[in-house]
Amino acid sequence: MKEKSLTVNRESFTVDKNFMFDFEKLEVYQVAMDFADEVFEITSKLPWKYQSSLGDNFRRSALSIVSNIAEGSGKISNREKKHYYKIALTSDRECIPMITLLKRRKIISEQAHWHLREICIRISSMLIKLEQSVNGIDVGTGGKRLTVNGKRN
Repeated sequence: MKEKSLTVNRESFTVDKNFMFDFEKLEVYQVAMDFADEVFEITSKLPWKYQSSLGDNFRRSALSIVSNIAEGSGKISNREKKHYYKIALTSDRECIPMITLLKRRKIISEQAHWHLREICIRISSMLIKLEQSVNGIDVGTGGKRLTVNGKRN
């Protein structure tokens, strides 16, 4: 079944179960969501003494990445979009010291450490490209700006 009938505040409407918000279609959002899942899995197994410090902070940072991508995509102005994408980028970078600390405390393996770092690097790269696309830079053409009518300079 593709549609479902819902009632919210006494108002009925039909929802297509295949509907996706625009941010859900972004590859960077999907990668960041997978990363957040991994972070939640890892931190759920942390020793109690690390749960409220390292665990909470790591979860918040990972969640901030996906939340700010979603929020930024819903903004009208390019300036606001870029603002939220920059926050997502900063949150991504925040995860690196926590990943390193988990390895240094021997909570995760060397392999897991590099795996998580690679995901963060990928997310950073994708967020930078997303921000550039908001700036009107065609990242597929070596960074050439697009004019208002869509022709390359």
